[in-house]
Parts: sequence; structure tokens; C-alpha cells
Amino acid sequence: MTHSKTIHGLTVRSRSGFVEGGHQLEKLEFALAVAEARGDQLRCSTLRDRIADLGGNAEEPGT
Repeated sequence: MTHSKTIHGLTVRSRSGFVEGGHQLEKLEFALAVAEARGDQLRCSTLRDRIADLGGNAEEPGT
């Protein structure tokens, strides 16, 4: 595992050349759950697109 600096100077871990966006992905998935609960279909669509742009969630739920 290697570490690199982002534009904001924060350290991120990368594995096999892929930068882990796990925290951002979690935030988007939480926002999606809230939007779904509220019935906001436009927001859901936007959030699903952003999640897909990050590569989606390859982990099993709860892992």
C-alpha cells in the first residue's frame, strides 16, 4: 500500500494504483438512502450516477 497527497494536502491510501474513495462513497450512499426515504427521485438518480462514477460499492453490505 502506498500513500500520496491530494490537492488539499490530505494523505490518501492507494492500492494497486487505485485511490480508495471509501469515505466519499459512504457519504454518497448515506445521502442516497436519505433521498430514497424522502422519495426524491431526481436526487436519487444524481447520487446513483456519482456512486457509479466512483466505481460503485464492490464490498458486501456490512463489511
